[in-house]
Amino acid sequence: MMRARHATALHSGIGGIRGISRVLLVSGLRLSMPLIPLLPLPQAAVAQTSYDLIIRNGRVLDGTGNPWFTADIAVRGDRIAAVGNLSGARAARVIDATGLYVAPGFIDVHSHSGPALATPELSGAEQLLAQGITTVFVNPDGGGPVDLAGQKAALLKNGLGVNVAQLAPHGSVRGAVLGMQDRAPDRTELDRMRQLVRSGMEAGAFGLSSGPFYAPGSFSRTEELVELARVAAEFGGAYTSHIRDESDYTIGVVAAVDEVIRIAREARLPGVVTHIKALGPRVWGYSLALVYRIDRARSEGVEVYADQYPYEASATSLTAALVPRWAEVGGDTALERRLRTPAERARIRGEMLENLDRRGGAARLQFRRHRADPSIEGRALADVARDRGKEPVDAALDLIAAGGVGVVSFNMNEADIETLMRQPWTMTASDGDLVAFGDGVPHPRGNGTFPRKIRRYVLDKPVVDLAFAIRSMTALPASVFRMADRGMLRPGAAADVVVLDLQRIRDAATYDRPHQLAEGMVYVLVNGGLAVDQGRANGAKHGRVLNRQAMTGDDRR
Repeated sequence: MMRARHATALHSGIGGIRGISRVLLVSGLRLSMPLIPLLPLPQAAVAQTSYDLIIRNGRVLDGTGNPWFTADIAVRGDRIAAVGNLSGARAARVIDATGLYVAPGFIDVHSHSGPALATPELSGAEQLLAQGITTVFVNPDGGGPVDLAGQKAALLKNGLGVNVAQLAPHGSVRGAVLGMQDRAPDRTELDRMRQLVRSGMEAGAFGLSSGPFYAPGSFSRTEELVELARVAAEFGGAYTSHIRDESDYTIGVVAAVDEVIRIAREARLPGVVTHIKALGPRVWGYSLALVYRIDRARSEGVEVYADQYPYEASATSLTAALVPRWAEVGGDTALERRLRTPAERARIRGEMLENLDRRGGAARLQFRRHRADPSIEGRALADVARDRGKEPVDAALDLIAAGGVGVVSFNMNEADIETLMRQPWTMTASDGDLVAFGDGVPHPRGNGTFPRKIRRYVLDKPVVDLAFAIRSMTALPASVFRMADRGMLRPGAAADVVVLDLQRIRDAATYDRPHQLAEGMVYVLVNGGLAVDQGRANGAKHGRVLNRQAMTGDDRR
C-alpha cells in the first residue's frame, strides 16, 4: 500500500493556482524541496511579459506527487520563468498542450550510456529523449573511468542530447590501486583510494557507486566501502550500490541490503540499493523482507532508498552471472589459466552449475551480443547448447573462453516487482545501455524503461498512480542526489520539461526487437531547448555535464 501523504495544494488566484506546497511526507519523514509559491501575476504585468517559450493549458504534474493541475509554463533561457495563468503573455514559441500532461524531465539514476554518449554517433541520445529522459547518471555499479575530468571532456566533445551526472566508481578506483587482488588495502593503499574518490568528488561527482557483486569490487570488505563513502559524504554525495548479492550467491540478498544500510548509517550519507530485485526462484518473495529492512532503517533515521527498472529480466555478462568470483582473482589471464587446468576447471564448472540453477536454468539466459559469433545473439543458452551437442554449462565455458558474451537473464517474479515499485522510496532507473540500431540484441530497458512503467504499471494494471510514478522519475531522484534545481516544475528550476500524450505512451522495444524507440513524448526540453518537437527528435544538443558542486552554474564550459 502506498504510504505517501501529499501536502495540500491550494488552488486560487489567476488560473486557479495560488501556491503549491513543496514538502512531501513519505513514511512519516519530511522530504523538503525549495518552497517557491506560485503567486498570481497581475494581468497587466502578464500582458507585458515576453518569454522564449510558453506551454499552454497542460495538465501539470509538477513532480511532487500531487495530482495534476491545469497551468501554463513559461521558459526564458534555460530556466522555468513562470507557472500559472499566462494567457496574456507573449513568447517566441507557443505550444498548445491541451489534453497532454506536462512533467519535469525524467532523471535516470542508473545508466550505462556514458561511453556511447561520448561518441559522435550516439551523443544526441535520441533513444533516451524518446523516453522523456533529460538527465542520466553514469558510471554505475562501481564501473567507469577514474578520471572524471577526462570523461567530462570526452562527453562534451561532440555535444550532448541530455544532461549527464557523474558518479565516482569504486570498482575502478580499487582496480587502479589493487588490480584484481582479493585482499584488503593497507593504510597507504586505502589513502590512495580515498584520494581518487576525493578527486572525483572535486570534479563534480554526485556520489560513490559500487558493485561488490562484480570483481574487483567483490574483493572489498564493508569497512573499505564505509571509508570511501565517508569521502563522498564530505561533498554532500550519495552512495549507490549494485549490492553484493541479489540472490543467494554468497551472503544473500537480505544481508546485502543490510550492508548498504550499514554503509549509509556509518558514513552518514544517502544510500541507494540500485536496481533492487529478488533474483531467481530461490529468493522470490524476499521483496517483503527487503521492504521491512529499508523501512526499519528509515524509521531509525538512516536515509536509504532504492531504484528499479520495470522488467522481469536483468542483464549482465555471462561471466558475472555464472563464474565464481574466486576464479577471477588476478584478472582475465588468471581465469583463462584456471580454465585450462583440469582440476580448477572442474571446480569452476561445479559452481557454475549451481549459479545456473540460481538463475532458473539455461532457458532463462538470452544472449545479447557476441562479436565472435553474432548468430547466437537473441537466442537462449539452452538452444545454443543443444545445437552444439553440449551441456549448457560446457557451452557457456566455451563462450567465456572465447571472450565472453552479454546475457539477458529472466529471473524475477512479478509480485516482487510490484511490491518494490509501490514503495515511496523507490526511484525509476533503466540500468540500460545506449546502443546503435541493429547492434546485437540488448535488453529493451535501454529504449523503454520510463514509458513502460507508465503504460504497464500505471495504465494497464495499475500498480501505482500517475503522479506517484512521475515523482519516482523526477522529484524523488532530485531529492536523493540533492539536485536543487531539477526534478520539479517551478519558477527558477532548470527547464527540463516533457510533454506527453498519455493515450499514446508505450514502450515499443521488446526482448526480440529491443531497438524500437518509445512512443508518446510530444515535446522534450533540455535546459530550455527543444530536443523533441512534435514527437520527433530534432538533433539539438542542449545537454550539459552537471556538477554537484555548482548545480546552478553553467556547466557547458
